[in-house]
Amino acid sequence: MDKQPDEVAGMFDGVARHYDRTNAIMSVGNSALWRAATVRAVDPKPGERVLDVAAGTGTSSAALARSGAEVVALDFSDGMIAEGRRRHPGLEFVQGDAEKLPFPDDSFDAVTISFGLRNVEHPKVALAEMYRVLKPGGRLVVCEFSKPPRPIFRAGYAAYMRFVMPVVATATSSNRAAYDYLRESIQQWPDQGTLSAWIRGVGFTRVAYRNLSAGVVALHRGHKPEDPAIRASTAKRRQRRQGT
Repeated sequence: MDKQPDEVAGMFDGVARHYDRTNAIMSVGNSALWRAATVRAVDPKPGERVLDVAAGTGTSSAALARSGAEVVALDFSDGMIAEGRRRHPGLEFVQGDAEKLPFPDDSFDAVTISFGLRNVEHPKVALAEMYRVLKPGGRLVVCEFSKPPRPIFRAGYAAYMRFVMPVVATATSSNRAAYDYLRESIQQWPDQGTLSAWIRGVGFTRVAYRNLSAGVVALHRGHKPEDPAIRASTAKRRQRRQGT
């Protein structure tokens, strides 16, 4: 998709107030289960510093912070941040671009992004930025819509997206066009193997994924290598691919 950052940010500004409610309804309650699975995968510890990219209204950030970790919620939508600060005044919210994270190298023990990587203009650039701000040994968790591997589930999901989602979006959302974009972005997003390759390509090791809800959503994980030699070798390969 030809995603223009300003247009995408403006779209999210317009749906911020009812965003979580609409998502809960459209996911038939599964959004809470996906969030719980993501928190378990991140496994935040007291005293750790965790970055939640594309945090929206901070629902996932608040769940991560209950562990005692220091959580930074980042989003590029002013409307989402304003709503998040209203709901979670104790959380730290930062307005920022996933492709240019406003943090120094090696700043976080864990970085996570849920249902936001699809909305980034250049996802590989964003993944490289997440790698950069992670400490050596740090962990990445990406929760994103994906492709059900079994044909029967793919067909059922496609039918839901085509016939049910527009009706639910019309009834529950203040911006029907935003959910037309949501449907299109999900349909055009790559499968689990492709996203895993992108994550490896920016330098992450121990990359793996787990399907949730029969593969409607996939939970991807990776680690920034602790060994400086491995990190240096990965950086050289990445530079060669970029032609620098």
